[in-house]
Amino acid sequence: MKMKWKRVSVAALAAVMALSLAGCGDKKADEAKNAGGKVLKFGVVSFADNLEPTHHSIGWALTRYGLGETLIKFDKKMNVTPWIAESWSVADDKLTWTFKINDKAKFSNGNKVTAEACMKSIQRTIDKSIEAKNWAQIESMKAEGQNLIIKTTKPMPGLAGVLGDPYFVIIDTSVKDRDILRMGPICTGPYMVESFSQNKAVMKANPYYWDGNVPYERVEIPSVNDPNTRAMALQKGEIDVAVNIGYGDMALFRDKKGYHVSEMASIRDCLARMNVSEGKPLADLRVRQALLSAIDRPTYCKNLLHDTYVPGGPAMPPTLDFGYNELKDPNSYNVERAKQLLTEAGWKDTDGDGFVDKNGKNLELNYVIYTSRAELPIFAEATQADAKKVGIKVNINAVDYNVLDGIGTSGKYDLLISNILAEQAGSPINFMNMYWRTNINGSNPQNSSGYSNAKYDALGDAYLSEFDEGKRRQIIIDMQKILLDDAATIIYGHPQTNMVSSDKVANADIQACDFYWLTKDWQPAK
Repeated sequence: MKMKWKRVSVAALAAVMALSLAGCGDKKADEAKNAGGKVLKFGVVSFADNLEPTHHSIGWALTRYGLGETLIKFDKKMNVTPWIAESWSVADDKLTWTFKINDKAKFSNGNKVTAEACMKSIQRTIDKSIEAKNWAQIESMKAEGQNLIIKTTKPMPGLAGVLGDPYFVIIDTSVKDRDILRMGPICTGPYMVESFSQNKAVMKANPYYWDGNVPYERVEIPSVNDPNTRAMALQKGEIDVAVNIGYGDMALFRDKKGYHVSEMASIRDCLARMNVSEGKPLADLRVRQALLSAIDRPTYCKNLLHDTYVPGGPAMPPTLDFGYNELKDPNSYNVERAKQLLTEAGWKDTDGDGFVDKNGKNLELNYVIYTSRAELPIFAEATQADAKKVGIKVNINAVDYNVLDGIGTSGKYDLLISNILAEQAGSPINFMNMYWRTNINGSNPQNSSGYSNAKYDALGDAYLSEFDEGKRRQIIIDMQKILLDDAATIIYGHPQTNMVSSDKVANADIQACDFYWLTKDWQPAK
């Protein structure tokens, strides 16, 4: 069946041509492909410039690329299920957990995965990551045969989920001479690293894989950051699978012969962090309220993004039962209210340039974004246009995704866009704490915004020790209300997410928890 190619930019075309040339030069891959169709090409967004799992969000590369596995895995409903640990239990003291390690599990170097190896791997993580340490609250660990016994500092009903976060990928710490940044650690997944760079990763089958057959001999993972380019590369056959095709290109693949489309309502937020530090324009509550009231988020989601987003307000998406329909946004779209708030805050257009000013200085905001997700510049540009209508000047600064984390932890922004999982490690509290829990002496490095609310922090503490699900739900609702009342962030909306593959590949489905992309279940279609 002939399909008309969509027009793309010159830059996008150049990227596809470069991808094509790179593929033509790889004789080994071509020979393998011709021999048995054992090479898979998977186009992704570049988000990792190294493979050290304790670096913030880098562990996701290990689980997404089929390299690493954790003690537990999240299913389609975000329930914890066995993985390296075949079972677990918590004692009556609600502090002591026992994880039974699967006796069949092996590392990719052939070494057996023991409870002691898991203990040393987890210890390495909490030694290297303050965030992981705060999440897990581990007081002590010991190994007894294949039983890993963990005692927490306080009751932690969500510990199993925490240990399912990619921070806690189980690695062989007995290997001391490996360049983990470039080659990754020795893990337990179906694939292992052949080569890695920010532009392209190549995986090969793990000969010691313990949990079934490895379907591909080799997996090439080029970074195709422009969403239009990913779509065109998939059309041309340069890649077999693409993640997060832009909404405007989905019609090229839906119900079209030769493609399998997997999409679902996600558990993600698209948001903008607000820097409320002293001396910043957004330190004034009225300015934050004005900005929120100036932007028409429902219209962005409905008209600009064609209903591929559910409008935001509360921090938790409607796909999770945490009060999306119960909470009222006090800063919903109201242009006149936005203008009045700015006037009350002392901002007026005294020189007629269209922007409000105070003490001879315009109200300007530095908005840092990245563009590998098609909707992010759309949200940013719409915000810029709507903010201008009330006299706020928004300057958009597009950066590479790989520097975003450093900008976030340094606080060098007024607004910083993110598309992030709202239920991390099987619980919303890790997301809720990450950006808005008070950062005391570097204890919460992701919150460099200056935001602090003692009641919010106290609710977060209460959640961690609460076993009653009804009470935990209400705590999350109460925390969201504080964020809404404090106008602490812009929640644009909650997206659909997708995976599109050639019909030559079976089971390449998007997961509710997008820790997992390439898995042992992806295989050549019969």
